[in-house]
Amino acid sequence: MRSSDLQLLDTFKKCLHLTNKIAQSKNDGWAKKPRYRIQFGNVQLYRWLLKIGLFPAKSYIIGPLKIANQYFSDFLRGHLDGDGSIITYKDYYNVFKNPAYIYTRLYICFRSASKNHIEWLRKKTTKLYNIKGSIAEQKPRRKEQSTSIWILKFAKKESIRLLHRIYYKDNLPCLKRKKKIADKTLELLRNQKRKKYTRV
Repeated sequence: MRSSDLQLLDTFKKCLHLTNKIAQSKNDGWAKKPRYRIQFGNVQLYRWLLKIGLFPAKSYIIGPLKIANQYFSDFLRGHLDGDGSIITYKDYYNVFKNPAYIYTRLYICFRSASKNHIEWLRKKTTKLYNIKGSIAEQKPRRKEQSTSIWILKFAKKESIRLLHRIYYKDNLPCLKRKKKIADKTLELLRNQKRKKYTRV
């Protein structure tokens, strides 16, 4: 497993009770941050991963995965930590109408080079959480890129519901910097809601 987040690799290591060391990897020439990896062998785990739909060179052709419903929130949290993002910012677009018209925007995005996988992810979140999201295509931006990236994006209300599902209790294994963004944004939105009702 490779990542530029040492904390994520350390969490992965603890979850699997590994004693292997985390080493630094060579950058591919495009990465701005140092990259790290942890490497281990486990035939039983490898066969199980194949059984649920994860296999070598999966990036472009991965499809649906056999994830039990009771574990899907945990899977989705890992997906968010690896190939997802929590986007939040202040929108001042309408302040010319009223100085109070400042809105906190929130989006959750999941990315994959496989459209099939993103479509499955959308169907699964719709079925389990009753949220739909939208799928968009991001065409290649650099010369060395030959394929599009597919993005599943959830807007504010759906993102709030999704975050509560993903972080359903304290002290879950996760990328702490993303959890911090989620906590801070949800608290900010709760405070804004309280102020709104207080004014009314």
